[in-house]
Amino acid sequence: MSAEIHQADAAFEARAGRPASTPLAIKGLTVAYHRKPVLWNVDFQAPEGRLIAIVGPNGAGKSTLIKAVLGLVARIGGEVQVYGEPLRRQRRLVGYVPQRSAVDWDFPTTALDVVTMGLYGRIGWLRPVRRRHREAARHFLEQVGMAEFAQRQIGQLSGGQQQRVFLARALAQDAHLYLMDEPFAGVDAATEQAIVEVLRQLRGQGKTVIVVHHDLQTVASYFEHVLILNLRRIASGPVAEVFNEDNLQRAYGGRLATTELRGALAR
Repeated sequence: MSAEIHQADAAFEARAGRPASTPLAIKGLTVAYHRKPVLWNVDFQAPEGRLIAIVGPNGAGKSTLIKAVLGLVARIGGEVQVYGEPLRRQRRLVGYVPQRSAVDWDFPTTALDVVTMGLYGRIGWLRPVRRRHREAARHFLEQVGMAEFAQRQIGQLSGGQQQRVFLARALAQDAHLYLMDEPFAGVDAATEQAIVEVLRQLRGQGKTVIVVHHDLQTVASYFEHVLILNLRRIASGPVAEVFNEDNLQRAYGGRLATTELRGALAR
């Protein structure tokens, strides 16, 4: 990360009027790949204790925004705060579920081992994993219906099962802010409902969950708040207020068919 970005973080931290209860505050976020902007001057504040969807067309920068917040891709401008501090000071408060395509499923590890990795913040790096830690990991697998697969190598699991395992790992982190990159992609209906139930459980605990999401027809059913994105922020706010035909057409450039709009906006 550049010195300029560190200076921006410090200035943002010192700025008055930014409530520490804001789980995620983004100001002027700009990211480019090979000098081509993929996010431009994006502002966004996530309300606390809400289920939040990020929607937009393919190539809109949805996954890039998540990765830029986490420091997985470089930002060329802008400021990011997690609960009033730069991410480097609050990393323990953030849980992350990556896209399945970003994971090496051939890595020789079991489902139980993957979930145990989510406990390392409490165990401590290079310290032994004890029986109580594995029991805790098994408990999180039970929460997502995967306890019977605890000793299965992750590459031998179906796509939906793999997604449940990574969701269990995120639960094990006991974070306050969860960032999930397309958790519903390529999963079966049962897994989708299991994920929804976990999201609602987290919301019930006062957690904030931000999800990159593609299915417009389930936004109103699954989420309370939405960020509509296409290179820039098109709109953000409560689903009932901003998830409407005008904002969706602005984001998708008129590429949504009438039937898609009707399905997405049906309450």
